[in-house]
Amino acid sequence: MDTAVLKKFAQAARKQLIEQVAIKLDYVLHTDSAELRGKEKALEDLKSLIRKTSEEAVVDKVAYIWFNRFCALRFMDVNRYTRMGILTPARDFTQPEILQEAKQGYFDAGIEKFVDKQQVLDLLSNKTAANDPQQEAYKLLLVATCNYYHEAMPFLFEKIEDYTELLMPDDLLSENSVLQAMREAIGTDSCEVETIGWLYQFYISEKKDQVFAALKKNKKVTPEDIPAATQLFTPHWIVRYLVENSLGRLWMLNHPASTLIEHMDYYIKPEQQETDFLQVSSPEELKVCDPACGSGHMLTYAFDLLYHIYEEQGYEAKEIPRLILENNLFGVEIDERAGELAAFALVMKACEKYKHFLRKPVQPQICVLENIHFTDDELNEYMDEVGRDLFTQPLQDTLIQFMDSDNFGSLICPALKDVVGVRTLLEEKGMVSNMFLHKTHQKVLQVLKQADYLSQKYQVVIANPPYMGGKGMNAALKTFAGQAYPNSKSDLFAMFIERNLKLAVKYGSVAMITMQSWMFLSSYEKLRSHILNDGTILSMAHLGARAFDSIGGEVVSTTAFVLSNHHNPEYKGAYLRLVDGMSEQEKSDMFKEAIKCQ
Repeated sequence: MDTAVLKKFAQAARKQLIEQVAIKLDYVLHTDSAELRGKEKALEDLKSLIRKTSEEAVVDKVAYIWFNRFCALRFMDVNRYTRMGILTPARDFTQPEILQEAKQGYFDAGIEKFVDKQQVLDLLSNKTAANDPQQEAYKLLLVATCNYYHEAMPFLFEKIEDYTELLMPDDLLSENSVLQAMREAIGTDSCEVETIGWLYQFYISEKKDQVFAALKKNKKVTPEDIPAATQLFTPHWIVRYLVENSLGRLWMLNHPASTLIEHMDYYIKPEQQETDFLQVSSPEELKVCDPACGSGHMLTYAFDLLYHIYEEQGYEAKEIPRLILENNLFGVEIDERAGELAAFALVMKACEKYKHFLRKPVQPQICVLENIHFTDDELNEYMDEVGRDLFTQPLQDTLIQFMDSDNFGSLICPALKDVVGVRTLLEEKGMVSNMFLHKTHQKVLQVLKQADYLSQKYQVVIANPPYMGGKGMNAALKTFAGQAYPNSKSDLFAMFIERNLKLAVKYGSVAMITMQSWMFLSSYEKLRSHILNDGTILSMAHLGARAFDSIGGEVVSTTAFVLSNHHNPEYKGAYLRLVDGMSEQEKSDMFKEAIKCQ
């Protein structure tokens, strides 16, 4: 995979889409045209959003939405998950196959109910006046396609009857269009699922540079800029090390004869026989969480291992993708667009294993945390309605913990422990008859859904968490860090080490790659004591600098490790020193050589 090509494309596409969406926004806001009549609601929603945020924020958001959709459609085209090319021309043609077929009067059966075929045909035959009839016809086909995929992937293809349709870029068919550049960048030789993650990182890379430039001027990172400031795509070999030595290790301990080991090149075999470990009899019992999942790289490789596990256990091949998404994989994010891509990546893994998966899709369990607010009066009225015996103090505390979800993310530790039980009881209340409290009721259930994702229930927690020192934290985040994580408040990554141990069940595994500074700085002494006295280090690959080829020089020095969430003072972990490797590949080769010698 040529990531340099993807980077050049993603950065150029962002600029091009922002420019085109801005032009379209100006047109929509200042033109009274036949095209806009009948779309008053979408237009009013657009104006309302601008009043709440700004024109710049709306342009940035919509450009990002269309980038994600276009990338997804191109990915599905190349991997032949679409019945005809949505962005991709048929052989010996230059225009997208879906448009070419429409010119012949043929429409894909899936999108027929979402498109006015006569309107498309009238445009293509010049019966309807338009500045660019083919362009307008193609846009109608694109909207129909997005609406068709809404049922299977609502997280990415929201039903398009809103302002995003109004602001769809106009230039989609020319040789200079973003779609033509996309076809050249995302070719058949660069369409692994990891492509999605790389495109995401490169799309936000210039914004990340802007955030860090502002940091140098002592400007704090705002909640909306945290994703750009903290996202970093994990090299695949490190992902494999983390997943294989947590999820894979747990399965091997329970099933020593498993052939899973044949698929794990980065697995470190325990030196001594172990008898004290978490018991797992069925693959359906395994729950794996990435609490800062980004575009889903950790989860997609966990999918691969889980597939081998299910397959070995004799499950029917076409059922395995559904079972994995229903039972095993959980992701949490604060960046809506990253969460969408993580969910999309998992669906694409399912399609890879079962080509008819989209006919009866299962939604991936990716939770994008939302800010949810309540007034005191609102909560008091709700408490009176549901009963004070159910509305306990831990529940009240939990309901106000998610007011700043976009700032604190997975570091929120719900006060309520029996989240599922309380949510079940509240769901039975319904509140349909009480129109004044129905909205409050839905917000309460949404909080409990988010709290459930952040409850201690996972056998395996895997993460490349965000890193940000106290100097970059905004005031609210810094205060929260000091109160909730006094032993690790110096940096987000350290707080996530502490947090992830609370997400994992007793004897569960926590696998992470972080900055190396927690290993020796005095500010992390209490964190180290907590790890050593309450957990067990199973293995560690000390990577040092240059573990990420996408980051030059000595900027980031890291370590990757796997912990067990119980204390075993007799256990001798495996420690690999890879600091002398000068690239991702060198460190990977050194790792493999080291475990051969064990």
